[in-house]
Amino acid sequence: MARLAKMAFDGGNLRPLWAERISKLLDGTATAGEGIDLSLIAQLLGDKQAGLAIQHEVLLSHRLFRSPCMSNSPRLRVLALAAATDMGSNTPIEFLLQESGIELMILYVIGEADLPALLPEHDIAIVIASDSDDCRDALRKIDAVAARWPRPLLNPPKRVGNLDRDKLHRLLRDIDGLTMPATFGATREQLTRASRSAGTLAETAGELVFPIIVRPRGSHAGVGLARIDAGEALQRYLAGREEQEFFVSPFIDYASDDGLFRKYRVAFVDGRPYACHMAIADRWDIWYLNAGMSHSASKRLEEETFMRTFDIGFARRHHTVLAAMAARVGLDYFLVDCAECKDGSLLVFEADNTAVVHNMDPPDIFPYKPPQMKKIFDAFAAMLERRVALAREDAA
Repeated sequence: MARLAKMAFDGGNLRPLWAERISKLLDGTATAGEGIDLSLIAQLLGDKQAGLAIQHEVLLSHRLFRSPCMSNSPRLRVLALAAATDMGSNTPIEFLLQESGIELMILYVIGEADLPALLPEHDIAIVIASDSDDCRDALRKIDAVAARWPRPLLNPPKRVGNLDRDKLHRLLRDIDGLTMPATFGATREQLTRASRSAGTLAETAGELVFPIIVRPRGSHAGVGLARIDAGEALQRYLAGREEQEFFVSPFIDYASDDGLFRKYRVAFVDGRPYACHMAIADRWDIWYLNAGMSHSASKRLEEETFMRTFDIGFARRHHTVLAAMAARVGLDYFLVDCAECKDGSLLVFEADNTAVVHNMDPPDIFPYKPPQMKKIFDAFAAMLERRVALAREDAA
């Protein structure tokens, strides 16, 4: 996944590789690994439905895959437990371990089969399935055997199951210094009624009033995300969407004094926060790829300063909140997208275990990023080694 994503990120043409793989699939000579590659290529080319269909067929006969490892004698063997879902709904762990010399195996947990009685040899396991609707069955199956897992098992499924937006708000809402707007699940029918009456909106989602934020349940990277200011706008929004389930929450204006919006991504590794990126834009619906960071030296300088001073700046300002959040979430590895409110509180948009941490940005434009990404990758690998060592000590 990491190599294919890098090709797509750099603007490489994936279609010749698609044609080669699809030809082998059609004539029956494709390996299971090439089938999974084909599934990923389809998704990177924008055809999610075809990618998932290919993945489904492959996983019916083969569910264990080994990612390329830079070492012929890996210092650790990691088994990642994934769900049969799109590439945005499992932790992109390949990015974290790509240059670590640690062997990565991915075992897909599917509805049509039980977990294998005989697991592949590994030193440590980690759940990479997310708290999304299409991963819930996999999380249930893993949880049923988690207590008797033969090796350390990181990111236990019960903890992962607290991360969806509505549950996360209930988990974090009373942390002092943290702002997280209540998020409510709503059906298309409920939102249709709410579009005709503000009173119905309050009945659907507590005391919610316009303006609100709406997004399809399970969506990623801002797909379907919209600010809605009135019932008529909600009607137009629903007319342009096919989804049946949505999340709604109040809109919070988090613009800084200069009118720009700043959104931060923070990774937590073994309870410690690390800076991932900082996106700056003149729009509230911001994520890194729409912020124009590569076109603005002043934005990049601010992001570089954020990264270099993170421990004595951002992390110190919000130390109590970050520590409380790490304890409440309780995962060995997860990420938070957040901002700073004008009152100084930390505004949390979401927390999950699947946001991308990568080193794909061109170093000539972002020279400050590779050292920061390496810091996160090294911390992740060190956590794995530490947990394995502790388990071996306990066993001895």
